[in-house]
Order: sequence, then C-alpha cells, then structure tokens
Amino acid sequence: MPRYKLVIEYDGAPFCGWQRQAEDLTVQGAVEAAVLRFSGEAARLTCAGRTDAGVHATHQVAHLDLGKAWRTDTVRDALNAHLRPLPVAVLSAEVVDPSFDARHSAIRRHYRYRILNRRSPAALSRAQVWHVPWALDADLMRAAARRLLGRHDFTAFRAAECQAASPVRTLEQLDVARMPMGLHEEIVVATSARSFLHHQVRSMVGTLMLAGSRRLSADDVADILAARDRSRCGPMAPACGLTFVGVDYRAEDDPAG
Repeated sequence: MPRYKLVIEYDGAPFCGWQRQAEDLTVQGAVEAAVLRFSGEAARLTCAGRTDAGVHATHQVAHLDLGKAWRTDTVRDALNAHLRPLPVAVLSAEVVDPSFDARHSAIRRHYRYRILNRRSPAALSRAQVWHVPWALDADLMRAAARRLLGRHDFTAFRAAECQAASPVRTLEQLDVARMPMGLHEEIVVATSARSFLHHQVRSMVGTLMLAGSRRLSADDVADILAARDRSRCGPMAPACGLTFVGVDYRAEDDPAG
C-alpha cells in the first residue's frame, strides 16, 4: 500500500479549521472527500500541523495511504480537479517510505503572521492580515520577542482548551520585521519551533502588539512568560493573519523530499 506525501496550500477563511468535523467544512474533510471521489477509497489524512478556523497555509504537509499505486501527477491533478472551487490546492504529491509520518516525523514547523499597520484598512487582503491602525514600533516588538526565545514553560501563551501534555516548548525563531511597500506597510512576525501549543503563536503576537504600542516593555513580556498566568497575556491576535508556511523533516525520514 503506497504512502503519498502531499504539500497543500489553502485559504483558511471559509473553513472551520483543518480537522475533519461531522457537519462543518474543513480542509481535511474537503481533501478526503476529493480522495474518495478520485480513487473510491475512504483514506484518512494526517497533517504536520492542524490549523484553526481562518488560518491559512502555503506549505501544509499531509500523508495518506492508497490501495493502488497511482502516478504522483495523477494524484495531484485529480485531487485539484475534485477540490474546485474550494480555495485548496495540492501543490505536489510524491511516494514516500511507509515509515514517513507527516506529523511525527516533523522536526520543525514554521509560521508567519502579517499585521497591516496603517490607518486605512485592507481592501484586497483583509482575510490575510490583522489590521492595526495605530503606530507600532517594530524595534520594540523585536526586543520583546527576544525574551521569548529558547526553552520555556509557555503556559501564559496557551489556550485553556490546549490538550498538550506539557506547556514546555523550545522557541527557535521569533523575528519581527517591518516590510514597507508604499502605503501598504506590514509588520511580519516569523516563528519556528518543533511544535507549538494551541493558540501559542496568536497569543505571542497579541502580546508583541502591546509591546509595539508601548503598553508593555520587553521586561514586562519576560515577566508574563515567567508568571505562567494566561490572564496576563495580551489579546489573542485574530486567525486571519496567521499562515502555516513550512515544515522540516530529517532527510532519513523523508527520502523523497
């Protein structure tokens, strides 16, 4: 039974997240329905990082097993044909070793958060950014972000419903950069870790926004982290600005890619 690795892109706006639900439209449900229509098999997908409602992906990775050895370009093109007109695209499909697991073989996940920082709201990208109309100091946000790097107990940035066994995570990257594009000014937060807690990225971004607004100092952010108190965290940034942008695997765990 061949195992296929899929790289998937989607606009999360119309979906109730990645994970299959009985009645609501989800990305997993849509792709699995396309698999059934294409192959006649009720295959189940496992993804690298389940995303919440409204969160996007440019490089989600998933795997599934099929009973027949289809050509990889046939798998890709047939799934895309059956996914229309939903905003989901299978960018690639390749056969991998049966030991490959999109979730458990991952060694690093990457997210990007976009803040539109100007007075005027977004007209074309409103479902892709968080509009913050007051001035934000990206340097102050960057200084605060540095206080969150490393291995910590991230209870303060964890959703109440988070099911992770431990709140301890190692944050490898949390970069803040202002991207001037004429009147279209964005602040982009890029972050990487082996794994994240539920709502961790959006909670960190909301807290960094307060630092950029001069309502919190870098020391305040460090104190919030140390306090392990969710009530002291900043507001959770909206889902629309968050995108899952990549996942890394060891070469031996991903011989095909």
